[in-house]
Amino acid sequence: MQTQELSLVYKWARIALIVLALFLGVSTLHGLKTLRDTPIAYNSITVSGEAEAFAVPDLATFSFTMSADKNTALAAQEEVTKKMDEALNLLKELGIEDKDIKTTDYSIYPKYTFVPAICTEFLCPPGRQVQDGYSASHTVMVKVRDTELVGEALASLGKSSASNVSNVSFTIDEPDKLIQEVRSMAIKEAKSKAEAIAKDLGVGLVRVVSFSDFDNGQMPYYGYGLGGDVAMESKAPTLPTGENKVKVVVNVTYEIR
Repeated sequence: MQTQELSLVYKWARIALIVLALFLGVSTLHGLKTLRDTPIAYNSITVSGEAEAFAVPDLATFSFTMSADKNTALAAQEEVTKKMDEALNLLKELGIEDKDIKTTDYSIYPKYTFVPAICTEFLCPPGRQVQDGYSASHTVMVKVRDTELVGEALASLGKSSASNVSNVSFTIDEPDKLIQEVRSMAIKEAKSKAEAIAKDLGVGLVRVVSFSDFDNGQMPYYGYGLGGDVAMESKAPTLPTGENKVKVVVNVTYEIR
């Protein structure tokens, strides 16, 4: 009887050891996974650098619209097409190429007039909207690669029947190239700071462990509008281009040892 009891104790002890081994194995695997997912801690320093540059704009853009009101949609379209062709010919005479002229909107819609109702002594019914022909409009965006021609281009449109000229702005044709140059300057400044700090701390720079940057290009903007009798003004407007400022700020984290 004692032998049977002893065998039973041994049996349950073996089972307990197996369960404990499985538990420890699972815990170990979980610990290894947690360790793998935990980011490596670095001794590090973070520095910032900034740089800016100014550039004279070499590209101008603006938009203008031709519109017409006629009794039929077809007549309104034909009138708008005639006006736009005349305006585009004036621009092309200044050397503006087809690739720099782009349609941004073309619309045809019915035009309505409000007709008041005839009131009587006892009743005054509401008025009503009555269709009164069609309106058509064609809006184009233009790029002028010689900024000295912008005033002349606007004056040419002023001589035509453009109903609106707007969104005149001066920009840099290849801003990414300038931003890249300024970013390089900002990175050099950040690296110089990091080297000075590491020297004071008596440590060495090992590698870059993180980097971020931000650029803020400030573009001069001018609004210009014309239409009606004002459009007949023949003097070319004077539009100073100013300068565009590009500023880049970088943040760099170095591992130190």
